[in-house]
Amino acid sequence: MELISKKESQTLTLDAIKTPATVLALLLLVMHHSSFAGVPLTTTLTKPKQLHDSFVNKQAVSKPVVYQVFTRLFGNKNSTNKPWGTLEENGVGKFADFDSAALKSIKSLGVTHIWYTGVPHHALVNDYSELGISMDDPDVVKGRAGSPYAVKDYYNVNPDLAIDPANRLDEFIALIKRTHKHGMKVIIDIVPNHVARNYHSISKPDGVTDFGLHDDTQLEYARNNNFYYVVNTPFNVPDVDIKIPLGGEFHPLSDGKFNEFPAKWTGNGSRLATPNSHDWYETVKINYGIKPDGSHDFPTLPDHLAQQDTTAHFAFWQGVDKQQIPNSWIKFKQITEFWLNLGVDGFRYDMAEMVPVPFWSYLNSNIKQINPDAFLLAEVYDPNLYRDYIHLGKMDHLYDKVGLYDTLKAIIHSKESTSAIEIDRLNVADIDSHMVNFLENHDEQRIASPDFAGDPIKALPAMVVSTTMNRSATLIYFGQELGEDGSESAGFGSPTRTSIFDYVGVPAHQAYMNGGKFDGGQSTDDELKLRSFYARLLNLSHSAPALLGEYAPITTKNNALFAFARYSPSQQLLIVVNFSDKPQDIALVIPAYLTKQWHLTQASYQLSDLLSEGPPLASEQLTIKGNKAELSLRLKPFGSKVLSIQHRANQGNISQDTVKQDKANQDH
Repeated sequence: MELISKKESQTLTLDAIKTPATVLALLLLVMHHSSFAGVPLTTTLTKPKQLHDSFVNKQAVSKPVVYQVFTRLFGNKNSTNKPWGTLEENGVGKFADFDSAALKSIKSLGVTHIWYTGVPHHALVNDYSELGISMDDPDVVKGRAGSPYAVKDYYNVNPDLAIDPANRLDEFIALIKRTHKHGMKVIIDIVPNHVARNYHSISKPDGVTDFGLHDDTQLEYARNNNFYYVVNTPFNVPDVDIKIPLGGEFHPLSDGKFNEFPAKWTGNGSRLATPNSHDWYETVKINYGIKPDGSHDFPTLPDHLAQQDTTAHFAFWQGVDKQQIPNSWIKFKQITEFWLNLGVDGFRYDMAEMVPVPFWSYLNSNIKQINPDAFLLAEVYDPNLYRDYIHLGKMDHLYDKVGLYDTLKAIIHSKESTSAIEIDRLNVADIDSHMVNFLENHDEQRIASPDFAGDPIKALPAMVVSTTMNRSATLIYFGQELGEDGSESAGFGSPTRTSIFDYVGVPAHQAYMNGGKFDGGQSTDDELKLRSFYARLLNLSHSAPALLGEYAPITTKNNALFAFARYSPSQQLLIVVNFSDKPQDIALVIPAYLTKQWHLTQASYQLSDLLSEGPPLASEQLTIKGNKAELSLRLKPFGSKVLSIQHRANQGNISQDTVKQDKANQDH
């Protein structure tokens, strides 16, 4: 979700509700496709199973690399970048732009999952009325292209993204198949906390009804209402800058008014009929059975389900009286089933923290019955809630934003010591495989922007730490690997973040795209070197068995440096980074317990830098003295090394059984 007044938002988040109960026998699974609360299900298991069984890359990935693309920007070759420019003036990318060349280029970075941002049909200003799509009022649309987090129709895709908007869903299905053919999986956004103010699906399957269609609008709250209401009070558009919307351009619907009676609560939780201009005023909040006083109106989760798998969670919900399930829960269950049936491999859940944990147990356990390998990534910012969302909500992955991201950014700004990294690691050590580490996404400032690092090279030590320190998945945002700085003044969006509201080109990415060749033909040497570094690092991240193994801290006695070991029976890595703009001479002492575990009995060991394209440096050796191992090396400014200990053929050699065990651990 766009970062607009998150701290000021009123949320209805509940901690997990926990009371003892008995999980039903697994035979209840046969109830999965019965009618639910009077609404017949329209999807089956047949289609998604066929799609996923035919997926060419079946190997399980223990340390995924997620590449987020803003779909309407990725393939845009137009470089006009006029503020508030129209689609015709500034251009727009299409599903078709993700052709073989584009997908091979993405895959070469080591990517395992592509997160296609902005796919579900959201509110936008373009006129598609000839397709039966109602026009959107610019007074409740942010930007000209619209926020991807104000979804208008969950059963179709953004018509801007199709060459033939009438066949837009077929074009996306074809993209899913192309992505699978290139050995990557597909993630899209689901936004359970809110929908566009003018939500209306013209594509919904039989048996599915629109949000709010059967609401009792005379009540502020009712369990089966999809929205909350400001009873007997009209909605008023907030007082915003005169240049908004459309930079002051005339539009027949742009009159400072939007017809909504009674007013609904706004997406970020504002209960005002006239929300603030910094509220998410283009959206309305979904009701999940949380009363206005904060109490809940849905079944509680038993404590012991925190230790149970998704099958047990699914069985629990099958045993619950369906009349107790809020209608909004059912609607999002139907939505996710629809996309799974099209071949989507997982979801990124926007502002999951604002939706109660029991709902996630209900939804995610159902998803895992359809596709056990579905990738479920949640936007959650409160560390106190992490374990509830993972163990009770059955999320696969959560953002590590408040911990590692914030610390690494503070180190880059010289506001924090590298010693804080170890604190962040320990805070999530028990759930590290469920976290996602990143330095960029659509909500955050571009690394190369002046408000972050100002130079992408300055963040490379942070990127190495983020990618290699633990078992967490890695997320990067398209253009990050090329040093995109997000400096365009696109209209509604502000510089430092590539706009998610406007039609705009992304210069560094466009240079590498080179008219669709994806060969870097217009990129600078520095951009190509940066991309090469990212490719080596990201490919290493899910191919090195040590990165799925153990962690050991190594003392550096220098606040600009950070060092640690990652190791498994078949591989030992020493990772050292320099956050300073000055070269650093480093003397490291490897703890004696590691030399013993690693069976280091030779006088010295050659080290190979896995981030370097060149041959190993003869000077980089690990010297064994008694029961200690010592290493001296020099790091250039903002330099990093991932040093692999090279065992000689007949001395300390690793057995094939050990290598097989590492592989088994990775597959598991």
